[in-house]
Amino acid sequence: MSEERIYQYPVWIRLWHMANAILCLILILTGLSMQFSDPKYPLIRFDISVSIHNITGILLICNYIFYFTGNLATVNGRQYKLNSGIWKQLMIQFRYYLIGIFKGESAPFPITEERKFNPLQQFTYVVTMYGFVPVAFITGIALMFPDIIPTTVFAKSGLHATDLLHVFAGFCISMFMFIHIYFCTIGKSPVSNFKSIINGYHELH
Repeated sequence: MSEERIYQYPVWIRLWHMANAILCLILILTGLSMQFSDPKYPLIRFDISVSIHNITGILLICNYIFYFTGNLATVNGRQYKLNSGIWKQLMIQFRYYLIGIFKGESAPFPITEERKFNPLQQFTYVVTMYGFVPVAFITGIALMFPDIIPTTVFAKSGLHATDLLHVFAGFCISMFMFIHIYFCTIGKSPVSNFKSIINGYHELH
């Protein structure tokens, strides 16, 4: 191990991450086009957006099956196990991002060979990847095969409820993605964390 960097991202994680980023961006673009475009002046023609969105969603499901399998088969899965002190650690990390980082304080939970996420990263990754992503997949599949959706849910249209849940999950995943990109600029340099996903090495401060 170098004193200045740690090998954190094996090839399979880097490949998954790159594919995940590309597929998510396509889903966001086509999803927005379906949701908000004027039929007379569509960003992408509606029927084409639907086809691309569906195919991309299926590819993303396959990509996540690969990811979840990798987490079960390798030590990477332990990075997502929340410990009993997570809430206190979250407050410490929040305080660092709100105040400490601007005062030049050292990170309270620095990256090590055993720990590649700080508590806030770990918590948001777990909520997103093991919460919102499965919800988006399940509701997306249901919308592709609407006959399996209950006619009513709590006296409301089951199709409408499924669509709202899908849009909500997609919105949360999109927000996570853009916030994730911003926080990636907080490293040894503004581009060091982006380089990490290419060469596998996290540069230490």
